[in-house]
Amino acid sequence: MAFSMLQLFLVGALGPRLVADLHMSRAMLGLTTTAGFGAAALLSPVAGRVVDRVGPRRCLIALLLLVGVALALIASAPVYGVLLAGVAVGGVPQALANPATNKVILAAVPVARRGAVTGAKQSGVQLGAFAAGLPLAALASGVGRQGAVWVAAAMAVVAALWAARMLPADPPPHPVAAPGGTSSTGNTIGWLLVFSLLLGAGIASVNTYLALFGVQRLGVAPTAASVLVAVLGVAGIGGRMGWSRVAGRPGRAVVLPSVLAAGAVAAGLLLVAALRIPVLVWVAAVAIGVFAVAANAVSMVLVIQRAAPGRAGRDSALVSAGFFAGFAVGPPLFGALVESSGYGPGWLLVAAEFAGACAVAAVWAWRELRRLRDGVRA
Repeated sequence: MAFSMLQLFLVGALGPRLVADLHMSRAMLGLTTTAGFGAAALLSPVAGRVVDRVGPRRCLIALLLLVGVALALIASAPVYGVLLAGVAVGGVPQALANPATNKVILAAVPVARRGAVTGAKQSGVQLGAFAAGLPLAALASGVGRQGAVWVAAAMAVVAALWAARMLPADPPPHPVAAPGGTSSTGNTIGWLLVFSLLLGAGIASVNTYLALFGVQRLGVAPTAASVLVAVLGVAGIGGRMGWSRVAGRPGRAVVLPSVLAAGAVAAGLLLVAALRIPVLVWVAAVAIGVFAVAANAVSMVLVIQRAAPGRAGRDSALVSAGFFAGFAVGPPLFGALVESSGYGPGWLLVAAEFAGACAVAAVWAWRELRRLRDGVRA
């Protein structure tokens, strides 16, 4: 999971250097995220079926090798088009990541521990953010942007070789359930898809522009601005592990997405306030990790709890497709708004996206709790 999105975190953390080296505008930087997550959103439904049929071990090895290819393209990019191509290739491992790892959890982890293990698994994404924002960004200060990305590419290839040697063989495929699954499952996946789309749009804007915001508006040095991404990553690790453990009980899992999205709204407003009180940007980075980033992990706990037999890969992929679609549309909208109106309206847009996710989660939770209550009465 740490490798699956590393290329995008590197683009965000090294954004100030990329903008200078490749003569990019802020809107062009946002389009790199669109390329990666647009590809991931389109490929996710197919990736879910592939994982269900081929098995998670083969897919995880392919994931790591494709990350190596994507990072190699980004490292060698002489022009903006090659950078876009590398990020687009990185959409394939993004699409494979949640279906493959969720199937491993369903196959190997006892029910009582699945919430905690899912949180640990999802925190791997934020480990990638930490790696991009601190050690790799610091390395870029010494060996240059391209050298740091080449090191990351080599690490992905080494990880693929390790996975090929250590992961157990794939089990026979589980008989696939009917295409629609149960009505309750289908209802859950649909709501989580919309929730994830809105949540992803806000998170992607923060991931892509936080470092650039620090440099351009708050006067933070590029290396220190990259540390903002690392801080967000560390907070996201703690948030995902802690809240996913809480979500291990199904009753709690239903209400948590709306609660965490409400916290994310407050974090977005803190970014607006940072324009007047710059130190608040650090508080906002922590809050985004603890609330917004953690909400995505809780949604994966819900998928694992409610996936129909044989459909864990597909259901995970559908919710991931919503999240990736949000990542694809969020940064370009943010970048265009910042170009025309400044960072204040941009961060207000992020807060509004989180508010929309909160509303969707609250309505779904109310419907679910009412259904459960009516079932008990019956």
